[in-house]
Amino acid sequence: MLDIERNPSGLGAQIKGIDIAKPVSDQDFAAILSALGNSGVVCFPQQVIEAAQLKAFAGRFGTLEINVANAFYEPGHPEVMVLSNIVEDGKPIGLADAGQDWHTDMSYSREIAYANVLYAIKVPRRDGKALGRTEFADMRAAYDELPGDLKTRLADKTITHDFNKFWEHMRSQPGSRRPPLTEEQRRRKPPVSHPVFLTHPVTGRKTLYANPGYSIRINELSSQESDEILDFLFRHQLQAKFVHAHEWTEGDVLMWDNLCTLHNARPDYGPDEHRLIKRCQVMADKILNPAFVRTAFERAGSAVPH
Repeated sequence: MLDIERNPSGLGAQIKGIDIAKPVSDQDFAAILSALGNSGVVCFPQQVIEAAQLKAFAGRFGTLEINVANAFYEPGHPEVMVLSNIVEDGKPIGLADAGQDWHTDMSYSREIAYANVLYAIKVPRRDGKALGRTEFADMRAAYDELPGDLKTRLADKTITHDFNKFWEHMRSQPGSRRPPLTEEQRRRKPPVSHPVFLTHPVTGRKTLYANPGYSIRINELSSQESDEILDFLFRHQLQAKFVHAHEWTEGDVLMWDNLCTLHNARPDYGPDEHRLIKRCQVMADKILNPAFVRTAFERAGSAVPH
């Protein structure tokens, strides 16, 4: 039986009593869906899992992305990205600067992302303290606390998201090894638009779907109005009261919901403080299908939470 312990803030939970290297039962799958929707971020501690097993677990929740710009992935498993600052024989073994600065994965894609599933193999430490924590911001709470008139004004509006905005920002950081995107990569990831607000398919809660990493324009407003409101939204959504930080431990499998959170990886470790994490990106093709959500809970003998 799963032991689910939610953080008092409502953002983040630990799930114990499950070995995700093994097939997940219908009951446990529905419980994880519910916990992820309600907590935004869930951690499965003390896991031992191979790339194929990580891929099988993540793939239960949706189609797994193969990143257009990813040169670092597990051999034989292009869906499993390697995140690492380790260099072997003069060559990096993984993407060292992934996720640094606030963003929502895949908001730049027409088919958006549902969840990330990351497995920590090596965690950098200094004086016994874990480094490289991942921070999250709760976009359900951020929506709830928006001024009522702004909720009304933006209710039917859309935002353009651009992959290249975040990529170029990361390229400008000291020590970045990222090359500029090729024309083919730009062609495969053109700017796209999504609603400013989403309704979460599991919980039914409204969420603010904007982020400083990729969002560039509120389409229905003038350029000046758009800039002013986006600046307000970016400051509003990153208030400390909405933020939770996960401190990594080897064996953690961390899963977060991109429909209702932003995230930021803290680069507070040096090149000799090694980090190795393997990652799967779950697309939202299944979770946004009401039949998938309904069936997942029916098979577990329960109703959809909302």
